[in-house]
Amino acid sequence: MIKNILSAGCSFTYGHELSDCNKPGLPPSQKTWAAGIVNKIDAKHLNVSAGGIGNQAIARKVFQNINKNQIDFVLVMWTFPSRYDWAMPRHKFLEDTRWASITPWDTDTKQLEVYNNLLSSEPQQEIWRKRREDMAQTGVKEFANSIYRYAANQYHEIYLSWKSITWLQNILIKKNIPFLFTLADNSLFYNDLKPHAEIDELMTCLHDEIDFSNWYYFGERQMGFNQWAMLNEYPRGTTHPLDKAHQDAVQLIGKKFFKILKNKKLTIKEK
Repeated sequence: MIKNILSAGCSFTYGHELSDCNKPGLPPSQKTWAAGIVNKIDAKHLNVSAGGIGNQAIARKVFQNINKNQIDFVLVMWTFPSRYDWAMPRHKFLEDTRWASITPWDTDTKQLEVYNNLLSSEPQQEIWRKRREDMAQTGVKEFANSIYRYAANQYHEIYLSWKSITWLQNILIKKNIPFLFTLADNSLFYNDLKPHAEIDELMTCLHDEIDFSNWYYFGERQMGFNQWAMLNEYPRGTTHPLDKAHQDAVQLIGKKFFKILKNKKLTIKEK
């Protein structure tokens, strides 16, 4: 019986800018794609998503939570590969006093882009202002500048993301926890029209380790939720699709969810 479902992802799964999550400090939205799927059955929902986190952090947070909670199913929306998860010197403003999620937007060179993207939303500006303040106090801001100036590159980011995906996939299989994976953007697997799996032998082999039978895509070439929402001109906030996109995504992803339940002969109590 599926009683407890865990969901994880970035702001697209937390629900930033949705109608019940449009101010700083609010809990995860009850109108996300993940919440909508859970609401179809009689189950409890644990959402461990966070805005701005990357694929390494998503995998880590799922791992931490399935080891301290009874979880019967896992929903994950993987995000942009250009984000890093780093264990820093301990500080009270870091997640669990240790972990920092780092994005290209955290660098000094991207602040004009951030300003232009968030100009129309005071709540989003406030969230980002607080993030910048915390990063300055923890030392993560200067570290982010260094990473993206000297070390960040697409190849390494794809490699780290795929390692995180296969690591979590294999742990869930080992623990016999069924799961459904989807994605926000197909830059996780494609550089424009060219698959990352064709870069070299290592990437081909790593790609082959991913079990895609448990994935849902929003279109050709593994289209992601955010791309699908933009292509279909769903209403948007500053950088996120709003309620209607999530509502329609529930109908699409939900079909895959129920198919996985059926294939694994899992029982549920529908509402």
